Amino acid sequence: MKEQFHQKLREQLMDIQEQWQMSGQLKPGDLFVVGCSTSEIAGERIGTAGSKEIAAIIYKNLEKLENENEIHLCFQCCEHLNRAIVMERSTMNDYQLNEVSVIPVANAGGAMAAYAFEQLKEPVVVETVTAHAGMDIGETMIGMHLKPVAIPFRLQQRFLGEARLNAAYTRPKRIGGARAVYPE
Repeated sequence: MKEQFHQKLREQLMDIQEQWQMSGQLKPGDLFVVGCSTSEIAGERIGTAGSKEIAAIIYKNLEKLENENEIHLCFQCCEHLNRAIVMERSTMNDYQLNEVSVIPVANAGGAMAAYAFEQLKEPVVVETVTAHAGMDIGETMIGMHLKPVAIPFRLQQRFLGEARLNAAYTRPKRIGGARAVYPE
């Protein structure tokens, strides 16, 4: 039964990856923030049943999204670490972000952020980002890490496992008035 559930997650994630790929909303170099409750995916209350196995499935599938779109994945920690962000040191340097001193673990950072920290080549944690796009799996509230004008990206799936799934991309702010012209 557990393996069936994991296989279903893999299939859902492949569909999600394909939808992002077809959307044309991800550009090379974009920051893509992932907020994820593995507890919620498993059908439990957020922060109560973190799963390294579920985190591994998500990480592996999102890594494909990262590689195919040349984006930078970053993973939001839980509220115990003030929703700080795990990313590669090179990404931190490219975006001139400031490192904070902490190592996320399952019960202080969350299973997903802790797993990502273990997988990255040179992991760091930063306090905040302004990402171009992202996914919120299990109502982890990634909005604080998106650029100001977030546009909901309606995925066909409304759930990943048992967790509610929301996604968004951003666009530049529109300025001007009645005579202004905006790109499509």
